Amino acid sequence: MSGSICADKSFLRRWPLLSMEFRVGAVSVVVAKGDITEVEADAIVNAANSYLEHGGGVAGAIVRKGGQVIQEESREWVRRHGPVPVGGVAVTSAGRLKARYVIHAVGPRCGAEPIEKLGDAVRNALAKAEELGLSSIAFPAISTGVFGCPYEAAAEQMARAIKEAAPGLRTVRRVLVVLYGDEAYQKFLEVFKKIF
Repeated sequence: MSGSICADKSFLRRWPLLSMEFRVGAVSVVVAKGDITEVEADAIVNAANSYLEHGGGVAGAIVRKGGQVIQEESREWVRRHGPVPVGGVAVTSAGRLKARYVIHAVGPRCGAEPIEKLGDAVRNALAKAEELGLSSIAFPAISTGVFGCPYEAAAEQMARAIKEAAPGLRTVRRVLVVLYGDEAYQKFLEVFKKIF
C-alpha cells in the first residue's frame, strides 16, 4: 500500500485539488480536497440523516446542485421503507449531478451513537455500489458536520472500513474520499497515511 501526491486526476476534472492515492490490490483509494458535487464518479455518498431530509451541509449541497428530484425520491424512499437506520444506506438518482446515483449513508451522531456505526455506513455504501455494478464511488466526511464527530475519529472509521472491504470488491475499482476544507483534508490525509 503506497501513497502518492498528485496535482490533478482525470476523474476529478475541472476543479483544482490536492489528492493522495493509495492502493489496496486492484482498488485505488484517493483522498482529495474538493467539492464532492463536482466529482465524476458512478455514485456519490451523501452524509444523510435517518429521514433523508437534506437541509444543510453535504446533503443540502447535493440537492442544490443535483435538483429537487433527489429530495423527492428520498422522501418516497422513507415513505416506502421507513427511516434509514444508523449505519444503513438508501439510494436515489443523482438528478443533474455527474454521478448516476446518490447513496445516502446515515452515520452516527457522536456522543449519542457508537462511532463504529460510521464504519457500517461505509461498508454498506460500498456493498450497495457493488450491488449496482458500479466502478467508482465518492464519500464525504460522514458524521463530521452537525453530527459532531471529530475528523480524526471519522477518518479512522472510514479508512479502516474501506481498507477491510477493498479486497472483496469485484466491480468497484476507485474509492474517493472528498474533503471540502483544508483542515478536513489534512486530518483525513494524516489518518489514511497511517492506516494504508
